[in-house]
Amino acid sequence: MNDQASNNILLAEDNIFNQKVTLAMLKKLGFQADVAKNGQEVLDKMEQNNYAIIFMDCEMPVMDGFVATEKIREMEKTKGQPTMPIVAMTAHSSLEDRQRCEQSGMNDYIAKPFKIDALQEVLSHWKLL
Repeated sequence: MNDQASNNILLAEDNIFNQKVTLAMLKKLGFQADVAKNGQEVLDKMEQNNYAIIFMDCEMPVMDGFVATEKIREMEKTKGQPTMPIVAMTAHSSLEDRQRCEQSGMNDYIAKPFKIDALQEVLSHWKLL
């Protein structure tokens, strides 16, 4: 288990089933994660905790992942903080969808539904595994 990163993953996902599946995969890889059900909860949790990475669902109630990411990037810029990896999680996988994710400030992309190998690859890419 990667103790240093075990508690600093934020999963932004409003769908309970997707939460459970992703959390189970993360657990199998040796991680735990906090869960936010919408973009506003993401911002609230970021005020209380430091995260190494956020897995951000794009379509959530209250505030979607695109707006939440834009607000995070504004906050990082204002505070002079380094940019945190934000990984888009969406069932929409067209080139236009990927570009929209990048334009909002997301760094990476994982298409739903995904398998544990894809999740592991993303975590490895961001040096968390």
